[in-house]
Amino acid sequence: MGKKTRAIKFTDRKAEKPWLKRTGESSYEIGTRTMNKTILIVCEGQSEELYFKSFPVVSCKVSAYGLGQSKESLVDATIELKKMEKYDEVWCVFDMDIQLGKKEISSFDNAIDKALKNKIKVAYSNDSFELWFCLHYEYLEQQNRRDYYFDFLSKKWEINYINDGKRYDFCKSSYQRLNTTGNQTLAIQRASKLWEINKHLPYSQQNPVTLVYKLVNLLNENIRA
Repeated sequence: MGKKTRAIKFTDRKAEKPWLKRTGESSYEIGTRTMNKTILIVCEGQSEELYFKSFPVVSCKVSAYGLGQSKESLVDATIELKKMEKYDEVWCVFDMDIQLGKKEISSFDNAIDKALKNKIKVAYSNDSFELWFCLHYEYLEQQNRRDYYFDFLSKKWEINYINDGKRYDFCKSSYQRLNTTGNQTLAIQRASKLWEINKHLPYSQQNPVTLVYKLVNLLNENIRA
């Protein structure tokens, strides 16, 4: 049987951990629907956090946080959050930045291993989370660095993505923008194809790959019709 939601004030709980001081649209979670699942999504940054918060889910409770941490430190923080409340699924969202060199490669691989050992699912991307955005418009199977994806989105959206694409208001609109100008169904198909091609490789060598589509599929199962 699903769980009934009620108004829950977060003031006390947010005081316990510094990364919980950021709030969403309200300091309350209010609802009367039957919740089938509770999902925790912990992200590196604001772009990912606001994107996932924009999904119009109605049959699950989603808590998404952008902590400003990366790789192993993000997984460590997720493990701590996981201890604070019972969740049906816990996801960690981060990407690879190959231009940072060997240390980044090791951190990326170790973070995924640590997450999986702690029963945390990982929606990782290599080289960049923005690959997921680009797949809404084209199938890209060549290896690219994030600068390519930033330039791609700058041209597609007629902005300077580095300067404007990371701003709060723009990040908050990314879900609607992608659904209006791109094709999420094709993005899922394209991302799934990339995964099938690269999944036999070590994590850091899976390029291009984004497992964001798996988390998107989960959220889509619970969105408003």
